[in-house]
Amino acid sequence: MSETLTHQDVQRLLADPSATTRAEMATKVAAQFGADQLSPSERALAEDIVRLMARDAAVRVRSALSESLKTYPAIPRDVALQLARDVEEVSLPFIELSSVLTDADLIELIKTGSEAKQSAVAKRPDVSEGVADALVENGAETAVATLMANEAAKVTEAALTRVLNRFPKSDAVHAPLIERGSLPVTIAERLVTMVSEQLRERLVERHELPADVASDIVLQGREKATYELVGVATDAQLETLIEQLYRNGRLSPSLLLRSLCMGDVAFFEVALAQLARIPTPNARMLIHDAGKLGMKALFDRTGMPQSIYPAIKVALDVASETEFDGGEHDLERHRRKMLERILTQFEEMASDDLDYLLSKLTDLTTKV
Repeated sequence: MSETLTHQDVQRLLADPSATTRAEMATKVAAQFGADQLSPSERALAEDIVRLMARDAAVRVRSALSESLKTYPAIPRDVALQLARDVEEVSLPFIELSSVLTDADLIELIKTGSEAKQSAVAKRPDVSEGVADALVENGAETAVATLMANEAAKVTEAALTRVLNRFPKSDAVHAPLIERGSLPVTIAERLVTMVSEQLRERLVERHELPADVASDIVLQGREKATYELVGVATDAQLETLIEQLYRNGRLSPSLLLRSLCMGDVAFFEVALAQLARIPTPNARMLIHDAGKLGMKALFDRTGMPQSIYPAIKVALDVASETEFDGGEHDLERHRRKMLERILTQFEEMASDDLDYLLSKLTDLTTKV
């Protein structure tokens, strides 16, 4: 079937002016805009026909016209606006792709249109900073989540801050935000305290974060499973997290030391097993071997720098000797005792690790 309007089409339209026929004719007329051979008078006639079809009473006709015109840059502006302001069945494909719509047009649609129209704007391949700002300020949750998922959208750090202010508890918004190609450190630091454990782990896996931020993400995500008397994480759950960290180069000696200093022996055990490439039960036996050879042999197998071994050994010894007291603020007191003893017994710790642990000790002191 020919894609262009023919004399036979005109005769058919006269004989059968149904919505189905008109929709087929709308598609053919729209195709004329992609033809370079139209004369000025022919193009003017095609534009007049399109204007009439854009006001057709049948949604089916207008929808066919919108679908056909959405990728053409030469359609009349008044037709573009009419299609964009139409019902969603007609407007959404057009809003998402039409290059005729200006930023001002899109911002108007964001402010006055439905949630679905906002989301259609958010999906566009050329979302500018101004349009993104309008979506962040006025868009519904689903529209902002759609914007966060659009890697091509130009979203500034200020806009991302506004997103977190508006949606501090929305996993629907946070999840695609974490998946963006890069995040400012300020945004990553705020996300640490906002998102679920699963999303915190994804933050570590996805982004190059400063050591302190990465450590906080992992340790905060582990805190419940480590210190609550029930609901302790299984080896399988730990191994999934630690395998992700290892695969993305995040299973650093510093992280192991910090986790151990915070009392998370289970994390340390599984992490050391991963680095040594041996089963966790085997690693656990070597770590807690009463002699001196087991732990040292396991550590040597991991390839970690020898300079960190004394600090890890002190931290492990203190962890094995420090128990929960079972009273109020048990968690905080346990961690504080751990840190105090470790910092007292080992003063040659790397400055960044020392500063980190001292800051944690200060935090715990203010809580108890």
